[in-house]
Amino acid sequence: MQRHGAGRPSGTDGSDFSYRMVVESRYQRVAEGRSRLTRLILVQALHLVAGGALLLLSLSKGAAVNKFAVLSVAAGFLAIVVGELGRRRTMAVLLRLYTSLSSIAVAFSVTCIIRSELFLKVWIMKFRILLFCK
Repeated sequence: MQRHGAGRPSGTDGSDFSYRMVVESRYQRVAEGRSRLTRLILVQALHLVAGGALLLLSLSKGAAVNKFAVLSVAAGFLAIVVGELGRRRTMAVLLRLYTSLSSIAVAFSVTCIIRSELFLKVWIMKFRILLFCK
C-alpha cells in the first residue's frame, strides 16, 4: 500500500484497524519470546563455559575422564548451536531439536553429579544425621 499525501494508505477505509492490532500483538509476543530465548541461550552458554572449565581443570589435575561430563559439554554445545540457528531463522524444527538436546545435556549433567564422590558423601552424611536424630 502506498501513501498518498498525509492521509491513510490507499486500499483501506480504516475498518481493518482491529485486525491490525491482533497481528501486531502476535508479532510482539514472538519478539518477546525470541528475547527470552536469547537470554536462555546466553545463560546456557555461560553454564557450558563453566562446566567446560571445570572439566579441563579436573583433567589437568590428572583425574580420570568423566564420560558423562564430556557428553554433557558436547550435547550442550550442540544444543546452543542448533538453538541459535533456530532462533535466528525462526525454524520450529531446530527449536524442538534444541529443546531435546538441552534436555539430554542436563540429563548427562545430573548423571555426572549423581555419580560423583561428593554427592555420595553428602548423601551418606545426610543419612547418618537422620539416623541419629531418631
